Amino acid sequence: MSYKGPIAKKSRALGIPLTQKAAAIMEKRPAPPGQHGARKKSKSDYGLQLLEKQRLKFQYDLKEYQLKKYFKSAVRLKGSTSEKLLELLERRLDILVHRAGFASTVYMARQLVRHGHFQLNGKNVNFPGIKVGNEDIVGLREKSKTLQIVKESLARTTRAPYVDIDLERMECKFNKVPEGHEIPVVCNTQAVTEYYSR
Repeated sequence: MSYKGPIAKKSRALGIPLTQKAAAIMEKRPAPPGQHGARKKSKSDYGLQLLEKQRLKFQYDLKEYQLKKYFKSAVRLKGSTSEKLLELLERRLDILVHRAGFASTVYMARQLVRHGHFQLNGKNVNFPGIKVGNEDIVGLREKSKTLQIVKESLARTTRAPYVDIDLERMECKFNKVPEGHEIPVVCNTQAVTEYYSR
């Protein structure tokens, strides 16, 4: 199962805010968790690679085997493995729902998808990991378009530049292949590639 512990604590351990609430907490308590804050130790190359891998995994809320599977798929594609890895991750249904602003966090996006609130090309879906193509249209089911939590998320969440959204139809789709600098992820993906290439 994916991580179910305190998000703010995990954010402090990773040094990056995983949610807006965690960001607010980290402003007041920036030190790592632990009594008086964990001691800062110089990390080995392996330690740095592991940290970046953990950062990527938790920002997409993936299990270890899932991230490793995505990496193996990225290796088989032409081009930079690091860039292809991010592109594959961005094509997850739950991530697109989040990037479009329908959900303020990836955790909320996953829950909404699992509860059957979304459709892919007009068909009901409840699997967060479905791969979404450029021509695919993701939209809320008719009965879900009035959800207050979705309306609140749309009002406060910044949408990714590579996602088009039709607010009248409550639908979204990719408008292009996302470029690395456009993806709102804090991670040295080259270090992740080095970690899995050991």
